[in-house]
Amino acid sequence: MRVGLLGLGRIGAFHAATLAAHPGVGELVVNDADGERAAAVAARLGARVGDAFDADALVVATPTATHAELLTRACAEGLPVFCEKPVAAGVPETLRVLDAVRRSGTVVHIGFQRRFDAGYAAARRALADGELGTLHRVHMLSADPRPPDPGYIPLSGGIYRDCHIHDFDILRWVTGREAETVYATGANRGEAFFAEAGDVDTSAALLTLDDGTLVTLQGSRYNGAGYDVRMELAGTLRTRAVGLDPRAPLTSVEGLQPPGEPWPDFTSRFRAAYVAELDAFLAAARGETKSPCTVEDALAALYLAEAAELSRREGRPVRVAEVVL
Repeated sequence: MRVGLLGLGRIGAFHAATLAAHPGVGELVVNDADGERAAAVAARLGARVGDAFDADALVVATPTATHAELLTRACAEGLPVFCEKPVAAGVPETLRVLDAVRRSGTVVHIGFQRRFDAGYAAARRALADGELGTLHRVHMLSADPRPPDPGYIPLSGGIYRDCHIHDFDILRWVTGREAETVYATGANRGEAFFAEAGDVDTSAALLTLDDGTLVTLQGSRYNGAGYDVRMELAGTLRTRAVGLDPRAPLTSVEGLQPPGEPWPDFTSRFRAAYVAELDAFLAAARGETKSPCTVEDALAALYLAEAAELSRREGRPVRVAEVVL
């Protein structure tokens, strides 16, 4: 296959290296707003700088504001496309993209890589197979070791849309349930640029699923111990944890300490998952499977993020139905 890739920032360059090494990719065509960066990546990987739409499949890793237009164009051209989350900056744009996808029938895969992580997949199977018994509660954590660049925060959509949208997606995927209410809050414990952008750097939320299961969620942009993403599922028979591996950045005061170096960032923690999700996309683009993570999935996660942000701003529980258009 000839695969086009747009956007060569940190995650785009990572995807480019994955695609360049993939046995199913015969030619990789890359492009970026920064021409020098595109040329450097192409030279390093043996790719070609050119029109990324002149391909059999397209990967989009450009800034969020460009996603809706690029996805709509790909649908119009019938070009299978993988796009990093989110689909668009807000719900109305996401709905317009969803309409274009449905009318075109084009394969569109949105990048929620946790679905391809071995730990989350094992937890999903354990729950579905009844190993945990009846699920009673879930706890999730997403904590970055250091904040993003200050210039990114005003464009990010806030911690619930930018960071926790991954938690909302994986919650739906692992449990197979939908959240009915969200009660979210946040605090500013670090640099002033978060508050200046109307955002927070520390977050917490309580969600109630449609079967009554309680879900707690925490997040931070300042987790000095390292990159920490975990999920705990507690049932009537057993409790399972995802992310409690040898590189989990936490130490017990009773003396238990993970033997490995803490994860430094998301690309190292989810390296295998990122590779697996592109492999799944290419299989879908070849018509061998269906899209593993659709625009409908991304919209459902966005609704939870919208409800959480509304709850944080207004200081009250929000029914997810309030934000559904």
